[in-house]
Amino acid sequence: MEPSNKLAVLLVSLAMAAATAVHPSYAQNSPQDYLTPHNNARAAVGVGPVTWSTKLQQFAESYAAQRAGDCRLQHSGGPYGENIFWGSAGADWKAADAVRSWVDEKQWYNYATNSCAAGKVCGHYTQVVWRATTRIGCARVVCRDNRGVFIICNYEPRGNIVGQKPY
Repeated sequence: MEPSNKLAVLLVSLAMAAATAVHPSYAQNSPQDYLTPHNNARAAVGVGPVTWSTKLQQFAESYAAQRAGDCRLQHSGGPYGENIFWGSAGADWKAADAVRSWVDEKQWYNYATNSCAAGKVCGHYTQVVWRATTRIGCARVVCRDNRGVFIICNYEPRGNIVGQKPY
């Protein structure tokens, strides 16, 4: 095979590999698509807005890429606060869907007792509205083999400190 043909085959192979690689998706999943629902929920309880952090975004993207193979709803164990979301295959899950699912936990949160209703989860909500949190970074990945969508948001400083109210 001539060198120019070898180069052409190599370039086509690289292009095909790049086209099938898993990359975070940004359509309807831009930083603003995460920030707006976070800040709306925070404003509803009198908490100031969060801003976007490229550092947290990069951490979230890295971890989302790790989950792309199995789409398992598992926390990273990283140094930041974290909310994760899994959406089943076949739906076009977006940033707003994930944040809405976390904010919907508000119905189970009792501020007076700083607790969740029995058998319910509200820690995702309290992280969203945690007053001390000022920066977020998020990522979304469509998982391989039709396993769904994995969305992650990381928070700094982290919230959900035992014994403290979120706001």
